[in-house]
Amino acid sequence: MSNTLKKSFHTGTVKKTITIKSSKDKVWRKISNIVGLPTWVVDVKKTVYLSKKRRDVGAIRLITFADGSKIEEHIIAWKNKEYFTYIATEGLPLRAYVATISLKVKSKKIVQITWQSYFNSKKMSEKQFSEFSAFMGSFYEASLKNLKALLEK
Repeated sequence: MSNTLKKSFHTGTVKKTITIKSSKDKVWRKISNIVGLPTWVVDVKKTVYLSKKRRDVGAIRLITFADGSKIEEHIIAWKNKEYFTYIATEGLPLRAYVATISLKVKSKKIVQITWQSYFNSKKMSEKQFSEFSAFMGSFYEASLKNLKALLEK
């Protein structure tokens, strides 16, 4: 049996960075609104809170995509105006997914945003996994480009 057909667990990481001409406060205001995804994240139809908490550790959101799929995410780390980290608990073909969105001020009006994640798949073939990883990379990239366009308006 060829290795490409054998299903197993795979581990991957994705990291995308973009530079935005905007103030740190404006960028943080946008990304820290954790249910504000429909304005910049690709294919998100709506995002709602599943928690009373709106920010910081313990805030939970449910994201609904254009195709009807849903992902539940929990904020597990938060440093104001610097970064937040979240995990997906439902809705992805993964056993584990943890992602961080962080900001780095390059100058007074230039902010660099990095979106990176680590994930471990459910059983899938090598080909399925490389397609999934490529999809995640282009998803992050397109979403960050939307964010840049929105904030540089």
